[in-house]
Amino acid sequence: MADSAVPFLPYGRQTIEDDDVAAVAAALRADFLTTGPTVEAFETAFKTKVGAQHAVAAANGTATLHLAMLALGVGPGEVCIVPSVTFLATANCARYVGAEVVFADVDPASGLMTPDTLAQALTRAGDRRVRAVLPVHLRGDVCDLPALRAMAAAAGAVLVEDAPHALGSVATFDGVAHPVGDGAYSAFASFSFHPVKTLATGEGGMLTTNDAALAALARRLRGHGMVRPAEADPWWYEMSELGFNYRMPDVLCALGLSQLAKLDRFTARRRALSALYAERLAALGPTVRLADSPAWSDPALHLLTVLVDFAAAGTTRRAVVEALKARGVGSQVHYIPVHRQPYYLARYGLQHLPGADAWYDRCLTLPLYPALADGDVDRVVEALAAALGR
Repeated sequence: MADSAVPFLPYGRQTIEDDDVAAVAAALRADFLTTGPTVEAFETAFKTKVGAQHAVAAANGTATLHLAMLALGVGPGEVCIVPSVTFLATANCARYVGAEVVFADVDPASGLMTPDTLAQALTRAGDRRVRAVLPVHLRGDVCDLPALRAMAAAAGAVLVEDAPHALGSVATFDGVAHPVGDGAYSAFASFSFHPVKTLATGEGGMLTTNDAALAALARRLRGHGMVRPAEADPWWYEMSELGFNYRMPDVLCALGLSQLAKLDRFTARRRALSALYAERLAALGPTVRLADSPAWSDPALHLLTVLVDFAAAGTTRRAVVEALKARGVGSQVHYIPVHRQPYYLARYGLQHLPGADAWYDRCLTLPLYPALADGDVDRVVEALAAALGR
């Protein structure tokens, strides 16, 4: 049983410090709780940090993906290609606008969409028009963006990076280091600020792009499609297109600004902890291994995911999860392949995606967050060893 005097270690958690609390308190005392100047300040700081030309804050990461689909004009009769190993929102954003989803398989060792799995998905799309390809930087590792963009472009599509795991990650392509979100290879990159993410605002999200027209359209669509013509009466507004209320409040943007100032510290700690895990987990090989990281990727991991040969260990994932919990260690599974979800099974039938299924069968996420101590990593690995009978 877990020692009640030893704190439980969740798989992820926010780091909120006194200056974050002070920033939120100041926003609460300011003139604007929403649609005020702090939103633009957060957008400006964020785009500068990731090297993009434009950033658009929104209510959450799902909203940013929906806005991306709307701004790109994706609609019925068209297809979006999405890796099956992701959160539901990546696929659902296509359905929100009436498009169909073709699920791409993933590398079973990294969980990432690859050029090969995209090629297979493009073949399965047939003669339907593919409008967008949505690679997911799973755990924080970066997909092969140059290759994926070239393949998408050849099919008449654009890339939309689903990047909520990868804030602070960097990829080097052709000798050039690209922070995730800089827009070098995609029409949009989408981020989430859910509490377990690298930067936390409670709820909230951000789109980055280097296309001024797309940024302006996304801003309109997040606010009901309303505009206020400069020459009109001061109370006048017009709606020429259907939008949504996807605004991010000033009070959350104030927290985001405070958190963003600490991003380098947060990501450095995540990298240090990931390196320590790699060292400590080596003793559990080959039954346990870290998920693969591509050579071009320098991730600030959001998720510390291991691949476990449960059968070789003579146990099940459920038994390991429960044994870890009994020792005060939280864990999670990222993710149940989306092509297995009842909604998509009913729509498309059972699909054969062996990489996604193999990933799911072995994956287990262990605690990783900046407040985790080095000794906590030892405790997690020892608990995992015990759970596996090692």
